[in-house]
Amino acid sequence: MMWLDYLRDFNTGSVLLRLTLAVLCGGMIGINREHKRRPAGFRTYMLVCLGAALTGILSQYLWVMINTQWAEVSHLLNKTTDVTRIGAKAIGGVGFLGAGTILVTEQWEVKGLTTAAGLWASACLGLAIGAGFYEGVLVGFFAIFLSIKVLPTIEDMILAHSRNMNLYVELVSIERMQAFIALLHTMEIQIYDMEIDRQRGRRKGDGCGVIFYLHLSRSQSHPKLMTQLSYSPDVHTIDEI
Repeated sequence: MMWLDYLRDFNTGSVLLRLTLAVLCGGMIGINREHKRRPAGFRTYMLVCLGAALTGILSQYLWVMINTQWAEVSHLLNKTTDVTRIGAKAIGGVGFLGAGTILVTEQWEVKGLTTAAGLWASACLGLAIGAGFYEGVLVGFFAIFLSIKVLPTIEDMILAHSRNMNLYVELVSIERMQAFIALLHTMEIQIYDMEIDRQRGRRKGDGCGVIFYLHLSRSQSHPKLMTQLSYSPDVHTIDEI
């Protein structure tokens, strides 16, 4: 199609379209993360995608200039430039943003991995936009948007009915450990393993934090079990990890 070939060429119209697409695609992906109060939201995703698109456009611009207006100078200096390396550096540079969104909570739960992966994918999407790979942009955008908007709901449904479960429990005192384990056994819950956070016990008086690795019976669901255990007098706080 002639109009698509025109938009792939390096011209003012295609540059404006690519930058606009980068702002729209990055912003739409970021809105979802903004609603969920994630560290990186609307503006972060938009800027990452826009910056990556600019990098892709810059690579194309340099290639055009080196082979046209700068060709004579490049030949005299006997220099060869791989303009695709600029995009590779941009993708690597997103790593520091991703590292800033990943954290480990006091419950030993790692958070922010999806946000970091989304930033990296948004940067890749921006490079595709900057290169004028519109078919890849269309598929990539919907795939990224689907993974952060629709798939979490499906993932939660699957995990809610999984027979394996990891629980972080803060007990009112370490002496109540045996009573809580007995409670789990009466509910026909198998304990695979457990880890005790003794540092937390020293910070909070007699209390202690414990991670339980459990195997549930078929009749139990995660939300139901969490509700039942939260009413135990031995439990101070409880969370699934």
